[in-house]
Amino acid sequence: MTDGTIAVVGTGLIGASWAAYYLARGFRVVASDPAPGAQQALRERIDGFWPTLETLGLDEGASRDRLEFAPSIADAARGADFVQENGPERLDVKRSILAEIEQGVGEDVLIATSSSGLLVSEAQKGMRHPERLVLGHPFNPPHLIPLVEVLGGEQTSSENVERALAFYAGIGKKPIRINREVPGHVANRLQDALWREMFHLVRTGVASVADIDTAISYGPGLRWALMGPFLTMHAGGGDGGISHFLEHLGPAMRDWARDLGEYPETDEYVSTMAEGVEDELAGHDWAAALAARDRLLLGLLAAKAEAPEIP
Repeated sequence: MTDGTIAVVGTGLIGASWAAYYLARGFRVVASDPAPGAQQALRERIDGFWPTLETLGLDEGASRDRLEFAPSIADAARGADFVQENGPERLDVKRSILAEIEQGVGEDVLIATSSSGLLVSEAQKGMRHPERLVLGHPFNPPHLIPLVEVLGGEQTSSENVERALAFYAGIGKKPIRINREVPGHVANRLQDALWREMFHLVRTGVASVADIDTAISYGPGLRWALMGPFLTMHAGGGDGGISHFLEHLGPAMRDWARDLGEYPETDEYVSTMAEGVEDELAGHDWAAALAARDRLLLGLLAAKAEAPEIP
């Protein structure tokens, strides 16, 4: 379907990244965002993303010239083969945006929301065709990170969930199916568990912000990037696999879990974390650091693609 049209509604950082990815896959993209200066900001962001996408490889017909900016949400959705919605994380705003999309889009066209936390079942209430709303939650930045979380709400048809999974897989993404709605979906919940403990370790003086970043990026994060945490456990169990790993370390892990900290209930921790990040970045150019990160991610993605032996 890479000769089709994608409507991208909401062109902030996530929406712009999605738009760039769809253009790189050869789609025509029609975007809409009511923010002042949104069109110029979108084109500038896509220009910034494009060298990375060229490195990853462009599909036939890929061109930034296939981007159009519509005067309204309904106009962007009209004639689209798929809609990627990226509006604010507010239920009232989300429902309003979906209503405008439905004013223009065809009845059988899938609408995927990039929402990082809102429940699809709540967002689809009041839609004329709620059966076609699915979650299509990417990880930032979507033009570079392959993961997309897919699930349906109470009124979404299972057929449309399967259609969304097939669509994302067909354009080079790594979609996962979430079987039941929970706040934060799957990957953000896993992140949140780590965030809870790293905030606790900093607040209680166990380690600094910089040392915790180093502990993950030069420790388990390297293994997790190649194999997920379950396969990493399985490898750690030697010949006995994950069963041996959990039987051997289970008692100690339960003790560690009982000692884990709680997520802060107020915002008093924010300044401590921000000061730690400022200290960690002292003497470094943040823009240059992000560019270096993307270069390394490209190398890691290429290395993983050349190792089909790893699931």
